[in-house]
Amino acid sequence: MNRIPRRNFLKHAAAAGCLSGRLAAASGRIAIVTGAPSGISSSEPVRWAAGELRRAVEEKGDSCVIVSSPGEAGDFQAAVTVTFVTGSPAESFRLAPEKISGKQAVRASASDNRGLVYAITELADRVRHATNPVAALTLAAPLEEQPANRVRSINRAFVSDVEDKSWFYDRDYWRDYLSYLVTNRFNRFSLAFGWGYDFPRGVTGDYLHFPYPYLVDVPGYKVRAVPLDDAERDRNLEALRFIVEQTAARGLDFQLALWTHAYQWTDSPRAQHHIEGLTPETHAPYCREALALLLKTCPGIRGLTLRVHGESGVPEGSYDFWRTLFKGISGAGRPIEIDMHAKGIDQKMIDVAMETGMPVKISPKYWAEHQGLGYHQAAIRELEMPRDSDRIDPVFSLSNGSRRFLRYGYGDLYQQGRRYGLLYRMWAGTQRMLLWGDPASAAAFGEASHFLGADGVELCEPLFFKGRQGTGRPGGRCGYADASLNPAGGDWRKYEYTYRVWGRLLYNPKADPDQWRRYLRSTFGPAASPAETALANASRVLLLLTTAHQPSASNLEYWAEVPPNMPMADGGRVPYNDTPSPRRFGTVSPLDPEMFSSVEEHAAELLSGNASGKYSPVEVAQFFEDSCAKSARAVEAAAAAVSSRADPAFRRWEEDILIQVALGRFYAAKLRAAVLFDIYRHTGDPTAH
Repeated sequence: MNRIPRRNFLKHAAAAGCLSGRLAAASGRIAIVTGAPSGISSSEPVRWAAGELRRAVEEKGDSCVIVSSPGEAGDFQAAVTVTFVTGSPAESFRLAPEKISGKQAVRASASDNRGLVYAITELADRVRHATNPVAALTLAAPLEEQPANRVRSINRAFVSDVEDKSWFYDRDYWRDYLSYLVTNRFNRFSLAFGWGYDFPRGVTGDYLHFPYPYLVDVPGYKVRAVPLDDAERDRNLEALRFIVEQTAARGLDFQLALWTHAYQWTDSPRAQHHIEGLTPETHAPYCREALALLLKTCPGIRGLTLRVHGESGVPEGSYDFWRTLFKGISGAGRPIEIDMHAKGIDQKMIDVAMETGMPVKISPKYWAEHQGLGYHQAAIRELEMPRDSDRIDPVFSLSNGSRRFLRYGYGDLYQQGRRYGLLYRMWAGTQRMLLWGDPASAAAFGEASHFLGADGVELCEPLFFKGRQGTGRPGGRCGYADASLNPAGGDWRKYEYTYRVWGRLLYNPKADPDQWRRYLRSTFGPAASPAETALANASRVLLLLTTAHQPSASNLEYWAEVPPNMPMADGGRVPYNDTPSPRRFGTVSPLDPEMFSSVEEHAAELLSGNASGKYSPVEVAQFFEDSCAKSARAVEAAAAAVSSRADPAFRRWEEDILIQVALGRFYAAKLRAAVLFDIYRHTGDPTAH
């Protein structure tokens, strides 16, 4: 059974005449013992988590009380005691069976608030996906977990007023969404503005793109986003404040990501707004004061993510601009993490951030702007190496020059004695619309994301770029023509399993599979096991494709789910710019050219008899075929076992799997055909088929 959305539970419970009696009960079947009011129960996140557990029990029809001691609970059949302990790792927790007055109980313990939140929400999750709350709270043995990665973040971007205003203003949406994130072991939420465009050119949908005038009125500056009125600006700020507060209330860190500091658009006659009241001289001081005002107004902001290369609208090497902006951070009166996107960054820029005395992180891309396999690439494409011909570009003097190798990887950031942290960011260029869920791949990233002491990983949420560059359309972010397929409670609910698998396996790559299988059992019943197998195998296809064959590192140009045709022969229309010359399918480079060979590289090996030892396109094609065959068999078995094949949750699951199976078979056939075509091109042998 799926969780009842918050907005429906109170209404239905009250209508049934059961709510007031349960909330007023002096005792109940299950007691949550949180200790004295001045202790654990004084923590807002722990109070919130205890409330979630009580709500989960009550949604199952049982009663529950939150008390300071077992003696206050009256008669109960099971209890949960919440305790602080010392000496355990940060964010770790322990659940252990015990007895209280001869009754079954669970002791939830941790050394910090976040660990306790994870412990209590783990119990709430077990209750929600079980039929009997008492049985769900009965542990056969202790459970101990601790995080493999210090940062496990979800990033969501506002890129379209058409598609994003609805969730931005929806308070119930945020309550449920943030609750789901922390329940599944994420510890940070990042909200990004200014990511809708790579360059301030050809701009149409510009809402919150240069975010400050959409949020605050800075004293001493008459800066406006025309024609935005004051009431809407104030509403935007109030929405942001609410999101920040709700994030903190659940024990999550809130990160504000500001990807654009350009205030003028070029070649943009159809822009929806224009920024009025700024000049080159007032630009940096205004941004400083606006940022300081945001940090003051939203005290729950714990960190800032900043794009500091030319796509921000500020030419690379403009250290004085950033030094001025950072003064708005220094005066916040609290630690504010400065996270700088790695593209084009140099030591001088790092030093400017270090001057603030704030904690600093650098965030390189994980597998360019896409999603690859769960390891760190052994090499970068030749196209990402520095090129003398590009160094005259005044806006991109570093990212197109001497620091070009940092465009799509960690480059030289692993310096001995570095004083900054490293946080990988996985962009949403590969899996944009289709459902994803492979525990093996998520666990691999859980192991790889703390490579050489890195802090962890931030994932761009599913649908991250939906509606960017003015492409937003009404009707829901999931893109379904059949509105009955849109999940109730928000677009993110389609991806509940995706969030669950990522969050729990980034926290603990060796997590018990029951943590995601309980969700599948309650959603698909007897079809749970084949449903898991089908999606896991389908989800591996595009990750391998990205790693082994990548015609463009840019997510703007290349969308693997809907691929424009890359011609095999010369003379066809080539849809990609950043791909090796001559631009054809066979010359496309892997994202890891050290481990994988291109089509033409492999054909040359076959003709010469000299094997490189790299994985070949033919091996990749065979993996696609094998994975797709397993997935197709499993989804057929799931369809036969599920109680209703017409159920929207299963229809979404089945269709997205079948699409990925078809993509895998298509790419397998094209890779094989391309190898044979290149052999024919070199030999003229008509039997090369």
